[in-house]
Amino acid sequence: MKWSWRVGTIAGIGIHIHATFTLLIAWVLFAHLFGGDTLAGAASGLAFVMAIFGCVLLHELGHALAARRYGIGTRDITLLPIGGVARLERMPDKPRQELWVALAGPAVNVVIAAGLLVWLYATRQLVPLSQLGVVTGPFAERLMAVNLLLVIFNMLPAFPMDGGRVLRALLAMRLPYARATRIAATVGQALAVGFVVLGLFANPFLMLIGVFVWLGAAQEARYAAIKAALRGVPLHAAWTRDIPLLAPADALAGAARAIGTSPVQSGLVVREGQVVGTLGIGELLEHLRLRGPATPVSEVMQPAPRALELPTTLDVALTRLQEAGVPLVPVLSEGRLVGVVTLELLEQFVAIQSAMQQYGSREAAGAARSLAVARPIRSA
Repeated sequence: MKWSWRVGTIAGIGIHIHATFTLLIAWVLFAHLFGGDTLAGAASGLAFVMAIFGCVLLHELGHALAARRYGIGTRDITLLPIGGVARLERMPDKPRQELWVALAGPAVNVVIAAGLLVWLYATRQLVPLSQLGVVTGPFAERLMAVNLLLVIFNMLPAFPMDGGRVLRALLAMRLPYARATRIAATVGQALAVGFVVLGLFANPFLMLIGVFVWLGAAQEARYAAIKAALRGVPLHAAWTRDIPLLAPADALAGAARAIGTSPVQSGLVVREGQVVGTLGIGELLEHLRLRGPATPVSEVMQPAPRALELPTTLDVALTRLQEAGVPLVPVLSEGRLVGVVTLELLEQFVAIQSAMQQYGSREAAGAARSLAVARPIRSA
């Protein structure tokens, strides 16, 4: 994620902190010190916030390690002021697996809360909840209460919270995946409207949560619709052969001329017939400004993603793009490069299919397949 710093690795997963996290730290210190608190009180308040985000990190690790059990990797975990994000390579295809992955995060918070409760009982520090405040009451009991609130909030049946994925997984055990996602997204958006309305009369922060939930639900529904439309469709329906080939020794100036006229705004870096890297328009422009047009492509290219082998289908291509986190994936036939597939081409395919089906055209599939470009792969 952009504007984030890597601070360590846990279980082979990179841990990042977003730059905006510093604003949260500054706000906590400001609220304490300018509210008349002592330096020790401000340090205690900051320690409590850090403990909360430690629990958030463990929550995200719960998701990541549960996904690993099903062969799904996690690119990284990023902590933001509003919570944590574990970037899984993909969500499980089987509803039962998605259910366990979604439940793993809240389960971690339940275990933390239970452990703190046992410790409070053992040390006779437990006080009535009515005596707890944001900055008053035993540190451990306040942290226990926060973990319970995290469980309740995350289990709301709304995307992108865990409860939305749990609802979708339960529905998908009985219904087609796309329909289950639509129902879960509708439930989530209804809750989002409720958050916005409640925020008008209570806490304006609820309005922000409502917008966040609405957009998350819409994104999940869109992705599920795309995946359903691509299932079983041959790869040649939405690929292109019009992709510039670059050599590692090529200068960025030449790469700019080739990529600038490419419909996919990217190039493949090839050495002795093997794809060894990719170069997108974003990286190209950045390094042209920073390092100059004479810089070799090999110094700025990204590692090549694992290629697709023909024959395969578009839903497999979508999964590969998601797993690799790259804008394009090479397509091979008997070990020979024959084209590339991009997320934009897949979205165009779905859009054309949807438009054709809306008007009942029998030529929908044929028109969509016209996206396949028959021109040969060209060198820079």
